[in-house]
Parts: sequence; C-alpha cells; structure tokens
Amino acid sequence: MELMNNALAANDTVGGQAVMEGVMIRSKDCLAIAVRKPSGEIFVETRPWFTLTRAAWLKKPFIRGFPVLLETLVNGIKALNFSAQHSLDEDEGELSPWAMALTMASAIGFALLLFVVAPHVFSIGMNLLGLSGDAEALSFHMWDGLFKLLMFVGYILAISYIPDIRRVFQYHGAEHKVIWAHENGVELSPGAVRDFSRLHPRCGTTFLLFVLGVSIVLYTFLVPLLLGVWSPENAILKQAYIIGVKFLLMVPISAISYEIIKFSGKFHKNILCKAMACPGLAMQMLTTHEPDDAQIEVAIAALKGALGRK
Repeated sequence: MELMNNALAANDTVGGQAVMEGVMIRSKDCLAIAVRKPSGEIFVETRPWFTLTRAAWLKKPFIRGFPVLLETLVNGIKALNFSAQHSLDEDEGELSPWAMALTMASAIGFALLLFVVAPHVFSIGMNLLGLSGDAEALSFHMWDGLFKLLMFVGYILAISYIPDIRRVFQYHGAEHKVIWAHENGVELSPGAVRDFSRLHPRCGTTFLLFVLGVSIVLYTFLVPLLLGVWSPENAILKQAYIIGVKFLLMVPISAISYEIIKFSGKFHKNILCKAMACPGLAMQMLTTHEPDDAQIEVAIAALKGALGRK
C-alpha cells in the first residue's frame, strides 16, 4: 500500500515515501533512504533516482504521468526492500532484475484486480439486480467508482490494525511534516518540524482519489463510444473486452491525474485547489499517523541526505 502513497515530486520539489522503520526522500535526480536500525542508529544511503523520462518528449505534460508512475513504483519497491533488510539487520542484497520485474508485475496485477476487475464485476451484479444500467449507462460507472472507493477505504482500515503498518503510517506522517518544514524554509529539527501538518496535497493518497474521479469520467464517455465502434455479441466476451479497454485507459487516466495533482500541489493556497485537495487530505487522516520525535529524526536524515547535506 505504501508504494501507492509516494508523493509525486516535480523536479524542483521534494517528495517521498514511508518505508519499513524509515523514510525515502527524493530531490531532483537523487534519493535518500534513512532507516532506524535495531541498534538505534540511523543509517542513510543516497543513490540516483531511476528514471524512465530522460527523453525530452516523455517529460511533456499529459505524457509524463504514466512513466513517472512506473519509475516511482520501481524506486519505491527498491526502497522498501532496502529498508526491510536494514531495519532487521539482514544482508540479502538488492533485488535482481527478474525479481524486480516479478514484484512489479505482481503489484500492478493485484492493483488492477482489486480496483478494475472487482468493481466492474460488482457493477455487473448491480445491473443484474436492476439497480443500474449496462456498461453504456452513467449509473454503471457510478457504482464502479463507489465500489472502488469502498474497497480502498476498507483496505486501508484493515491494514491499519497491523502494528508494523501503523508504524509505516507514522513514518508517512513524519515524511509529510519534514517536507512542509523544508518548503517553508524552517530549521530541520524535531522541535521545529513537529508542529507542521501530517497531511500534504501532493501525497499519493490524493493522487489515487484523482485517479478514481478521472476514471469515472473517462469510462462514462469512452467505454460507450468504443462499444459503438465494436461490441462483441457474446455477453462474456463483451465484458472481457470492456475490462481490457479499462486496462488500456489506465495510461491516460494516470497521465491526467498526475497533471491535476501537480497543479493542485503547486497552487495549494488557491481556493479551487484547496477544494480539489480536500477529499485526499481527508483520506490521509487514515494513511498517516502522528509520528514521535525519533521518527521525525529519521525523516530529517532522509531529507538532508537527498539535499546533499550532512
């Protein structure tokens, strides 16, 4: 879950992710992972940010969103693997390319199954019960969106009862606090950072809610359009075709959602952007918890490492 909470940072800002007993912070082309070892020592490693957007055309608005999402997933998985090793004082080495590919495929497959296939099947059930229209109707996609939201909230609530995940959520809050402190030019010390909000408009939790909203709009207009071009006569094949279309639409959905979250994060003091960010900030009440000073210290170490400070 925490992979999906990566703050999608622009090149001139910082963003991050909570990991096992630590925080990963990115600044431009560098990232730093800070982990609290069992001995109490804070171990920090800096490394280059793995990127898929070196080509100029891949950095253009409404194109960059999907590759940035993939590279964030790669860097996030590597950071989680690193933190799991050092928080337990194990030395198993980095994930091999094949292991990384398998992990990414599993993560993406699980997300698509949970948030694309399952909601679609649920909406088919609502249609069979006479509570919605078919895939061409707005009501079908409204049920689809509602079920996604319920699945997401239920998933967060369920895992929040796991002690290790609760600590990750605390580090998530610490990550947001130090980013706020950095953006406001405040001294990086636990005492100065503590009073900042644990909620941030650029958080991946907000991004997921934008994905939900954009998916409802695109599914409502594009699915009927594509069915008008070609629609299988077999009912099962038709639903499989629609699910396949939804998979492909995740590329433009992520691209549009990325631009929205960048815009709302850049102009977060604007009243319209505040209104846009409100649902995501409310959801962050579940995905972040108040950290203690020791956790804030780890987040500060990660930020200083990413900025190249001692």
